[in-house]
Amino acid sequence: MAGSVLQIEKLIDAESLGTKIADMFHKWDTARKPKKEEWKELYKYIYATDTQTTSNSTLPWKNTTTTPKLTQIRDNLYANYMASMFPKRRWLIWEGSGKADETKAKTDAIKAYMGYVIDYPEFKNTVSRLVLDYIDNGNCFAAIDWVDERIETDGQIKTGYVGPVIRRVSPYDIVMNPTATEFGKSPKIVRTLLSLGEVEEHLQRLSTNEGERAAAEATLSYMKEIRNRASSHNGTINAKETFYQVDGFGSYQEYLESGYAEVLTFYGDLYDSHAGTLYKNQIIEVVDRHKVVRNEVNPAETGLPPIFHVGWRPRQDNLWAMGPLDNLVGMQYRVDHLENLKADFFDLITFPPLKVKGYVEDFEWGPFEKIFVGDEGDVEVLGSNHNPLQANLEIEVLQDKMEELAGSPKEAMGFRTPGEKTKYEVQRLENAAGRIFQAKITQFEEMMLEMCLNGMLELGRRKMDPVTVRVLDDEFHIASFKDLTADDIAGAGRIRPIAARHFAESAERVQNISNFFGSAIGADERVKQHFSSVKLAEMMEELLDIEQFEIVQPYIGLTEQAEGQRIAMQNEEDTLVGAQTAGGIAEEDFDEELL
Repeated sequence: MAGSVLQIEKLIDAESLGTKIADMFHKWDTARKPKKEEWKELYKYIYATDTQTTSNSTLPWKNTTTTPKLTQIRDNLYANYMASMFPKRRWLIWEGSGKADETKAKTDAIKAYMGYVIDYPEFKNTVSRLVLDYIDNGNCFAAIDWVDERIETDGQIKTGYVGPVIRRVSPYDIVMNPTATEFGKSPKIVRTLLSLGEVEEHLQRLSTNEGERAAAEATLSYMKEIRNRASSHNGTINAKETFYQVDGFGSYQEYLESGYAEVLTFYGDLYDSHAGTLYKNQIIEVVDRHKVVRNEVNPAETGLPPIFHVGWRPRQDNLWAMGPLDNLVGMQYRVDHLENLKADFFDLITFPPLKVKGYVEDFEWGPFEKIFVGDEGDVEVLGSNHNPLQANLEIEVLQDKMEELAGSPKEAMGFRTPGEKTKYEVQRLENAAGRIFQAKITQFEEMMLEMCLNGMLELGRRKMDPVTVRVLDDEFHIASFKDLTADDIAGAGRIRPIAARHFAESAERVQNISNFFGSAIGADERVKQHFSSVKLAEMMEELLDIEQFEIVQPYIGLTEQAEGQRIAMQNEEDTLVGAQTAGGIAEEDFDEELL
């Protein structure tokens, strides 16, 4: 597969492997410099308060107002993406590969564990940041990591979250071979900046035996020693090796004195062309761009590295995708240009230039000012017959086009298209107008959220200790606690998030069912007799997401109707008895009066 293996020259020792990985990181990062410049310009427009920080600053206009249309589109997409992915109720399901993997006990255990995982406070926050990368950069990356937040106090371990988490990887901190056919097979390198304390904690976490712990201690001693030498060295460190070109630092000495350590993590296949050796599915960590601290085969059961990618607008033959805002920057430039041109034109009309002819004494231009002119002298206002308000129409057209091109229909903002419509006509138009939006959010669910959730489940099977999770019974709405082990969540299958897909499908099904029964065919009694009223009611309960209210019960309406009639008859009987009793009392009173 083209581009799926990183080819390197002869390896002399472990440090030469580290320098070659660092060299490849520098090479791939330099190759995507034009892309990073595009991101930089887009960021300036998103966070601009005026045009002085954008490419519009080169225009010779007095007014510098910016219309934050790109910002509004970005916020609109973000709000609707998040609302579609995280509805109030269930949004993920477990699909087993066989009967043994889809029993009720297995399904309940996996759902309970994944509920425990996604209830971790940082989960939704991290997904939120990934969605912003998806919109801003057109590319978002996430890695799966394991955390243990238990705290030991006075010999006792306090309860804390222990399990897999999603880590956002900034698009600026990852490079890959963009010519590979898919991201999972592409060699990739992730850059991380850690303090020395964090490096020590990381190495201790990786060490599982005495030999690895001794190697970790030696690595830390080496890192501290070269930093001490750098701090006591009065001269400069001259080095030609590319692994000394550490991003974000002026020189290698400044990097060593910063208190940080750069970690480059390589994922993928390596091929030593000189020795003819292929290293499959490796994870290699390099600190200070030369020191290898980890080199092992990826332990994941899936065989894929625990890092995932999704692009908004994929390119053919290039893994770096485009974002929804990338090709709108020029239109934003045009909107700001017209807005400030219009404002300058209004200033020109309000304070027009003056044409002075012949001898004219000095004067101040203002209301009721007197101007003294000599023979053949004259002062004339230079006006224009153009209407600056014509620019408003072009600005409005540009902004509407930007909304449509970004896949953000007006219906998502609460505006209706002109014309009188029924409820289902509006729904049909909204579904059609939002197809781009629906396709993009489904793409994020399938290629990012689904991959991350399954990666977290796989890591949990390998590393989890027995854990107690809170479970809410769907039928009785009673919270209980369940003890889970790695065997309980073991099984072949996949976790699938279905929020965005389920949302659109439910709306379309409700619309289609209503239209069908409102048609001549659906209203035909000969057709209706073949439909189960109980099943239809249960289906509508699920589609309308009202199952928690337990509204649908077989023939509950007849039972309640009979109960209502019984109560009505009882009330009528009580009324008659009361009337007869009152009549009898009245007759007795009448007889007493006669006597």
